[in-house]
Amino acid sequence: MWTIIEQIFPYAIVFTIPLLITALGGLFSERSGIVNIGLEGLMISGAFASALTVNFLQDKMQGSMILWIGLLVAVVVGILFSLLHAFASINLSADQVISGTAINMIAMALTVFLARNITGSGNIRITSGFTPFDVPVLSQIPIIGDLLFTKTYATTWFILVVLLLSAFILNKTKFGLRLKSCGEFPQAAQAAGINVVRIRYIGVMISGALAGLGGAIIILTYAGEFTGSVSGLGFLALASLIFGQWRPLGILGATLFFGFASTIANVSQVIPELAVIPPIILKIFPYVVTLIALVIFSKSSQAPKAAGEPFDPGKR
Repeated sequence: MWTIIEQIFPYAIVFTIPLLITALGGLFSERSGIVNIGLEGLMISGAFASALTVNFLQDKMQGSMILWIGLLVAVVVGILFSLLHAFASINLSADQVISGTAINMIAMALTVFLARNITGSGNIRITSGFTPFDVPVLSQIPIIGDLLFTKTYATTWFILVVLLLSAFILNKTKFGLRLKSCGEFPQAAQAAGINVVRIRYIGVMISGALAGLGGAIIILTYAGEFTGSVSGLGFLALASLIFGQWRPLGILGATLFFGFASTIANVSQVIPELAVIPPIILKIFPYVVTLIALVIFSKSSQAPKAAGEPFDPGKR
């Protein structure tokens, strides 16, 4: 059993990272009061932008710099796409679920259309991505070294820093407290002199940046090719956000669970001990557990009270 965990864990971490960063993006948006169903579309836009950028630069530049440029471009494109959702939800007071769904549809259709016109096939391939490595010294630690410090990516450590930074910003800074106040009691926040519209725009833009980054990480670590989809990981990130009770460390635990469960489902047929279990059971297991958990903990949900509600400055 330990051998199985040792084999699977590094791959589970790789799968967890894009889920984690995308769910953190959703956290900033929903803490500001804007429900962001469009995480899937934002991930797709980031995946497309990074794949196209790296595909264009890989014959002109060498080294890992082009990969970081691809991540940066994905962040910018994710922000631009998120502005559509922010404008519809904040300025037009549109239904946030419908607006997010529209973002998903637009992103998928537009990126596939552009990819087909650029490549002819609709797929954008990259010849090289981030290379896994063992962390010196730390990878030699018994047990922990094999689980956490072998076959890691630079993006993994970068995203873990972003996680810690996000927790600090939300809980220990003036901006974080203002962001959360806009998601809980926006009228009270406005009365205290906080620009609710600006804070909500920033929250949605951060979600676009981080979701775009999540889509790019998929392409540049284990996928290696843009095909017009991120296999529903945006919705899985949204489930992780709810499962994690809108808290950074809770989200980390939820995404680790999904990452581990999904990895087991993907490799079950090549591991004799798991091959006896029908693959469909392993694939649906994390989703079934999530539904059960949401039902059990629905009454104690810690969702922002004003999430999903258009901001009315005249309401008291």
